[in-house]
Amino acid sequence: MAKKQTSSIPKRAPTRGQLSKWQRQMKMRRIIIIVAVVFLTGLLSWVGYGLIEDHRDRVRPLREVVIEVNDMPFTMEYFVNMLDAYTQGMNATSIYYYGDYLAGTVANDIINAALLRQGAEEELGIEATSEEITARLTEYGLPDDRVYQDIVRPAILQSKLEEYFDAQLPDAMEQSHVQVMLVENPEIAIELIGQIEAGGNFTALAEEFSRNPALEGDLGWLPEELMPNTLIADAAFNVTVGQISQPLYDEAAVKDIGYWLVEVTGRQDDGIEARAMLLGSQAEAERIKGELVGGNFTSLAKEYSQHESREQGGELGLLRPGDMGSQAFDAVAFNITANVVSEPVKDESVQTAGGYWVVKVVDRGERELEEETGKQLVDRHLNDWLEGWAENSTIENLLDPDKISWALDKVLERM
Repeated sequence: MAKKQTSSIPKRAPTRGQLSKWQRQMKMRRIIIIVAVVFLTGLLSWVGYGLIEDHRDRVRPLREVVIEVNDMPFTMEYFVNMLDAYTQGMNATSIYYYGDYLAGTVANDIINAALLRQGAEEELGIEATSEEITARLTEYGLPDDRVYQDIVRPAILQSKLEEYFDAQLPDAMEQSHVQVMLVENPEIAIELIGQIEAGGNFTALAEEFSRNPALEGDLGWLPEELMPNTLIADAAFNVTVGQISQPLYDEAAVKDIGYWLVEVTGRQDDGIEARAMLLGSQAEAERIKGELVGGNFTSLAKEYSQHESREQGGELGLLRPGDMGSQAFDAVAFNITANVVSEPVKDESVQTAGGYWVVKVVDRGERELEEETGKQLVDRHLNDWLEGWAENSTIENLLDPDKISWALDKVLERM
């Protein structure tokens, strides 16, 4: 069969006008594509830049140094992680409520741990090994990361430092066996000394008359550096054995008693307007009351009062029962005649400074250190050493309320 022939239709060449039109269309397409690409590139760049900046804004504070101890930096990220470790098991409300206190505690612990580590390693060559740290973390079931390593390290170093200072102690030291009491004025002190010399029981009298319950009676055997203060130490190692010191005035001693001078300057319904002075002894209160003539209450209060109102000349403003937290004060203030200064009001619910020590030296001599005394000496030497290291250190705490708030927010985000 003969092959079917197909007819060939010649293609028509585009006219010059058509070519020109197509060229214009192609050019326009290229322009549109270029513009679109530029726009999309710009858009993606802007979005990308925003994301990067947002990431940087979130990362930048974490990399900021917020604490530095002798050129050892601690970043915000470290602080947040440490804060997170300290708040494990706490709910959001507790973290929010105690946030400032927690942050302050964490910051102080970071600083103290750094000082302990630096001092132990650099000055004494004492360190906590990685094996010891890992063992302690395993014992407590804690993660093996930097924060928890830094939490357990101080305890390991503390034990090693205690061993170090214990090894420095002698087997025996000069010690003194003393009895002490603090009274409010020299007249009481002299009277008590007379009773003790006449056979009175020192510890029984101290229990009755001493105004410092934390430090009274028989202290037992102590070396000089463990005496409560330098006044007692001087008496303990200089007063003849079996004798009692003269009354020793101590302006820094804190005693649980004070005396009010109160004046009511006005009354309003169930309240009063009043001013007052808090003085350290009955004798001082009586002397100041005798000087209260010519309207000089304000100046005397500024000079002698131990109450926080002294800067205001003793002015307390409007008071209602209970505002001063003292029943002794209220019993007088709400019952005295207006514009008349009260007699001295004894108040055993307050604390005032200044008193007289009475010290009896029971015995003195070279003695072996008892276990408890040795522990106290180790603690004293360790604390003194650490305080000395801290004083010669450079410490920067750059945390402020805004940074602390930011850190707490990060901790809460992890809950």
